[in-house]
Parts: sequence; C-alpha cells; structure tokens
Amino acid sequence: MRDRTAKCLSAVHAAAFHVTRGRLGRRLVRNDILLLTTRGRKSGRPHTVPLLYLRSATALVVIASWGGRPANPDWYENLMASPRATVELPGGQTFDVSARAATPEERASWWPRITDAYAGYVDYQSQTDREIPVVFLTPTT
Repeated sequence: MRDRTAKCLSAVHAAAFHVTRGRLGRRLVRNDILLLTTRGRKSGRPHTVPLLYLRSATALVVIASWGGRPANPDWYENLMASPRATVELPGGQTFDVSARAATPEERASWWPRITDAYAGYVDYQSQTDREIPVVFLTPTT
C-alpha cells in the first residue's frame, strides 16, 4: 500500500507542477523540483515523476531515494535500462537529457551538498541498506 500511495502522491504532485508551473513544489519542500519523464523498461510507456534537483556545471543532479525504501525507484531502473529522458523545469522549460549514475567518488563529493539541500535524505539513507544513487541528467541539445 505504501508504494501505491507514493505513486498516487507523485501523480498529484506532477499535476500540481503543471498547473502552477513548478511554484507549488518549491513552496512545499523549499527546493527546486523538476519533472522527469522516463520510458518504462517493461511497458514502454512514459512515466513522469517530480524530483528535487540540484545543478552541477553541466548537469542536473537528482537523487533516487524513494523515501528510503529497500529497492531503487522505478524511474532510476528505467534510466539505467535506457538513459534517455525528458526534463521539465519550473517555468515550463522542457528538454531531453541523458542520464548516468554518479561514480562512487562523485556521490561522495555530492552527498554533503544533497543533504544540505534537503536533510530528509540523511533519514532516507539510514532507513535502507542500499546506497541511495545520485544521478546526473545532462542536456542532449
């Protein structure tokens, strides 16, 4: 049931993102939120999820926490199967990206910045035995 609730909330958040052009998400979590659309690795259908993000010099950085659940989120598994995706930023800017998981060194470097942006990631990491992946989304324009 917990997974179904999370997916429902994600869909509601994505709809609110579209209506408010990303302003509502920022007000709720005090961080920038993007919409990531991946292609389902099994279904082939598009799936859109709202995610907190940070910026590197060349990419957007997202975190595959799934609230500290034991498994990686579907969007992460979809990206690892096929790294092409679409991002929508607050304000409506939309573009294609190529995804890759951070190396262990990159993750170690980024983790303090990630937890500074949203302290909840510390709790999520403590709730799971898996190392929560960090993902770089590089525009493909």
